[in-house]
Parts: sequence; structure tokens; C-alpha cells
Amino acid sequence: MRKYFITGLLIWVPLGITLWVLHAILGTLDRTLDLLPGAWHPDRLLGFHLPGFGLLLTLLIVLVTGVLAANFIGARLLRWWENLLSRIPIVRSIYSSVKQVSDTMLSPKGNAFRKAALVEFPRRGQWAIGLVVGSPGAAIEQVLGANVVTVFVPTAPNPTSGYTVIVPPSELKECDMSVDDALRFIVSLGVVTPSGSRSRAAVLTSDSAAASSQAAVS
Repeated sequence: MRKYFITGLLIWVPLGITLWVLHAILGTLDRTLDLLPGAWHPDRLLGFHLPGFGLLLTLLIVLVTGVLAANFIGARLLRWWENLLSRIPIVRSIYSSVKQVSDTMLSPKGNAFRKAALVEFPRRGQWAIGLVVGSPGAAIEQVLGANVVTVFVPTAPNPTSGYTVIVPPSELKECDMSVDDALRFIVSLGVVTPSGSRSRAAVLTSDSAAASSQAAVS
């Protein structure tokens, strides 16, 4: 009975969490429908609520914004808007910080968070998976030298928090692992290995158990 119950949990828990996350995302995006006039709401036009229209409206707004910002008039309006935000004391610091991070992460020409590597952390002899960010900047390079890189070490199982370390490139060990595989490894607490097979620790434990049983039989 216990075996069947655990098997059922292994099926329903991932499915339930996935549906819960999707429901939360769609529910949040559906709030963008409040931007439309009341007569244009899909609920009134259709007579019932159909989730997902908020996602379509959000994608449409983002697409139209990108099209407008790509031309000359849109670029001038965007610069005017950014200059306006830069004059507001509190908003200025928040907006500039978020914009720098988004430009670094989302820019097609950027290399931040494009590569995963192993770094000795939190102490020598212990290794953690880190995401290479790039150069730490002139202020830090003047102290540590130009041959250093910034690495973000995510925490498990929440990879949105972590530690930012600055190390020489020689202290990084590159591995054949994509960023997606690295994040899956971190979120799963090391259970989901990049190769999709059992971890080496599990193999060693299995081999040790087999060797012990064989010795006992002998």
C-alpha cells in the first residue's frame, strides 16, 4: 500500500505544482485586462471567464512596445521617458538598477548567465555550480587586477537567491553543462543530474552495498 501511495504522489505532486504555478501566472497576467474599457472585457463579450486573455494582451503590449521603440520617434519617446524617471529620487535608483540587470541578462549580445562553471565555494575542497556573469567593473579590477570574473552561485532549492563571488578565471572549472541543466541540478538538490543518469554518489553507494553483500556471502 505504501509503495502505491508514493507512486501516486510522484505522479500528482509535479502535476499539481505545475498547474498551480500556471494558474498563478495566468491569474496575475489577467489583471492586465483592467487596462481595457469595461465593454471590451472578454468576460462581458463571451459571457463567461476564460483564462489566458491577459497573457495574450501582455504579449501584444510587449510586441507593440518593441515595434514602437525600434523606430526613430519611439526611440526619442523612450529617451524622454527614461530622462523623466531619472529625475525622480527613489524611482531613479530602482529603475536604473533594474534596467542594468535586464539589459545585461536579456541582451542578445551579452554573455552574462550564458555559461555554467564549477567554483570552489564556500571553502576550499567544496565545489558549487556558478553562473558566469562577466567583468566586475573597473573599480574592483583596480584592486584585484583585470584578470577576475564575477560568478553568481545560486542557492538550492531557490536559485533566485545566492552569492556573488569574484574569482580569477583559473579557479573556475568549465564543464559540459548548459545553464538550464545547472538550474535543474540546483533546484532538485542534486537529484536531477545534467547527464540524466544517477549521480556518482548514488553509483558509489550502490557499488559499496553490492561489494559488502558479496563479501558477506563469501
